[in-house]
Amino acid sequence: MRITTPSGTDLEFELNPENVLSCDSGEAKTPGIHMLGGQIGFIPKLSSISGRLVFEGAILPVPGVISDTVIMTVVNGVVIEIEGGIAATIFRNWLESFNDPSMFRLAHGCYGLNPGAKVTGKVLEDERVWGSTEWGLGYLSVYDAPKEHFDAPSHCDGLCLNSSIWLDGNQIMDTGKFVEPHLRKMAQGLGKE
Repeated sequence: MRITTPSGTDLEFELNPENVLSCDSGEAKTPGIHMLGGQIGFIPKLSSISGRLVFEGAILPVPGVISDTVIMTVVNGVVIEIEGGIAATIFRNWLESFNDPSMFRLAHGCYGLNPGAKVTGKVLEDERVWGSTEWGLGYLSVYDAPKEHFDAPSHCDGLCLNSSIWLDGNQIMDTGKFVEPHLRKMAQGLGKE
């Protein structure tokens, strides 16, 4: 897979069919963890993730909506460099404060597909913004990745807006809009072009 954004994200990775792909409907009729609807989570083969990851709009633990970008270099699933302005400094200092290299490991990705979600600075809504991708760093549970899970003292998420997505060289989404015919028709049914 490859994911890019206009702000500079350009990541490539392999999917791992042994890891969980999850979609929460937002219904809470049964006990357990439930989130807002409109997000599909995935955990790639973690050591295969490489490229540039640029967070924009929102990143936990930086409060509120961020006005600048956080630019990260990722090699084999690990963030090796963080650049940018104030948000990047806050984020880097927060990760370093744990004094644990596992906090710099990518743990998962998600596709945002909630037609009503907006960037608010509240990550649980932000990561569901239509056409976004979200990436988590830090703790990864054994449930989500039976063979690749790892402990870390915390977990955080950041947002990439207007994503373009390719699977096996076939483009699925272009700057936040579906181009794959079947998915495009479904998106149009939800009022999204």
